Amino acid sequence: MQRLLEFLFRKRHWFVFILCEVIAVTFLYRYNSYHRNVFFSSANTVVGHVVSIYNYGASYIKLREDNKILFERNSMLEMEVIDLQRQIQTLKANTLPFDSLMVETGSAEFSYITAQVVNNSISGYLNYMTLDRGAKDGVTEDMGVVSIYGIVGIVSTVGEHFSVVMPILNPKSKISCKLYKGDYYGSLSWDGRDVQYANLEELPLHAEFQEGDTVVTSGYSAVFPPGVIVGTVAELDDNRAHNFYSLKIKLATDFQRLKVVRILNNTYWKERVMVEREARRND
Repeated sequence: MQRLLEFLFRKRHWFVFILCEVIAVTFLYRYNSYHRNVFFSSANTVVGHVVSIYNYGASYIKLREDNKILFERNSMLEMEVIDLQRQIQTLKANTLPFDSLMVETGSAEFSYITAQVVNNSISGYLNYMTLDRGAKDGVTEDMGVVSIYGIVGIVSTVGEHFSVVMPILNPKSKISCKLYKGDYYGSLSWDGRDVQYANLEELPLHAEFQEGDTVVTSGYSAVFPPGVIVGTVAELDDNRAHNFYSLKIKLATDFQRLKVVRILNNTYWKERVMVEREARRND
């Protein structure tokens, strides 16, 4: 306290000067209309600038909030659009007759489950595909999978809500197929090269065919009914094995654009497998 008093005493002439200036300015603007108008005009200008800066800052902050709200609304609309697209695709798949996949009938024991493709690898060697249907939807292993264009593959793994398909674009996949004209049978496999082509191997040398002939499933397994379209003959493969033809097949299914598929359910699959196993045990 003593130091404060000493400081005030030492600087007393400055405080007296400031006090006199304040009194002089007060009298000047109080009793002089010109100076008073100038003062208020300048004050209004300064206040106007301050208010303008404040409003700009407030509007900028509010703009960020508005942008955030718009972004959230846009995200919600995008999700709704995606959901509607999925529903439309599913409705299209459900309304397409199953027989349109086939060039012959005789598969009344087959029903199907519509599924969406949620993951699809086609750029690798051992490709797989994930569907949004699992055990709770009635999916089991070894079910056949087709698209609206032709065969896709076979279910290899099943979870509660999802399943994984081994497509024909996997060298481990072997599917019994035949030439629609002439009923010559062979095994369809993929050589890991072009996603648009596969090979129909072990076709007998006396088989008759020409470019453009249709290739369909043989129906020799319980996975696919007979007559499901596979593709068309593109050319004779020069790397054919002795005593057999190997045909290059242009696949009907475009795996790069695959969105919706059908999982085939053979009502009598268990009975057929059980009978065939029993027959082999009796040999």
